[in-house]
Amino acid sequence: MSVLRFAQDGFFYFLLLVPVLILFYYFIFKWKTRALQRFGNLDLINKLSESTSRSRQIIKATLVVLGILFMILALARPQLGTELEEVKREGVDIFVALDVSMSMLAEDIKPNRLAKAKHEISSFIDLLRGDRIGLIAFAGEAFIQCPLTLDYGAAKTFLDIMDPKLIPEPGTNLRSAIELAMKSFETQERKYKVLVLITDGEDHGKDVLKVAEAADKEGLVIYTVGIGSPSGVPIPLYDDRGQKTGFKKDRRGEVILTKLDASTLEKIALTTNGMYYQSTTGETKLESIYEEVAKMEKKELASMKFSQYEDRFQWILIVSIIMLMLEPMISERRKMRQEWRGRFE
Repeated sequence: MSVLRFAQDGFFYFLLLVPVLILFYYFIFKWKTRALQRFGNLDLINKLSESTSRSRQIIKATLVVLGILFMILALARPQLGTELEEVKREGVDIFVALDVSMSMLAEDIKPNRLAKAKHEISSFIDLLRGDRIGLIAFAGEAFIQCPLTLDYGAAKTFLDIMDPKLIPEPGTNLRSAIELAMKSFETQERKYKVLVLITDGEDHGKDVLKVAEAADKEGLVIYTVGIGSPSGVPIPLYDDRGQKTGFKKDRRGEVILTKLDASTLEKIALTTNGMYYQSTTGETKLESIYEEVAKMEKKELASMKFSQYEDRFQWILIVSIIMLMLEPMISERRKMRQEWRGRFE
């Protein structure tokens, strides 16, 4: 079944010009009538100006209004899905687990750890060629932010809204992120599966290395990216308007420092035959990870059909141009009547 859509529907706001233009012509015609009334009897003036056709004036105004209407519709680029195309891709399944705990707001990497990580993930998605990507958000617990998909644009949309407000459970539980990833891969094969774990590594969970060993047995390769400073920095707090109000403190009123735990992340990566990278300002470590992923054996991940939309604005644009070209070609004066011609014979 064909589906009509508009690729640039923002142009529909210009449709507000159509009623404005109609009102403009309405008041112009009113103004002309009142102007003629000032000269005397309107019926007599109409007889003296019989050669001017009000109906032709209305036709000319209608052509302008309709011409602009169709022009706006053409600018909105109507498209019709009339073709189906089968797509097959080969690649690996990749989950990116992003730490969205409060400690990721630390500013030892500008503008902060979380913003830096999201920028790197976005750049990583741009590199993908046929691989499915999924997103996991985790703090004290983990959940699927975006299931495995070939729609990279949708993945970026889900990435944009990842922040500490998503998960009310505080802390950083690496185990929950790895366990959720293991459950979320659709295949039972011991290959084609990658988890990219991006965090400051301050794990508040237990037995994370045992979970890493279980992941290795299932053929899951984990690449870890440590983001932050090992020396420790305070965690900023913000109000509802995004204004910084201070730093997070413990029960004794002392400022809490968040430190990068590179050791734990290195052990997780080594356990699963992956690699550990430390993110720094200005460097995109995920490019190196993709180079490693690109060397892995690939499989056919999807065989899907999608509608190929075709532009249909051309005919609407032609109609608009014809109407606007006809308007100046139509005279406001009607043809001289036969009886007037007789007077001059």
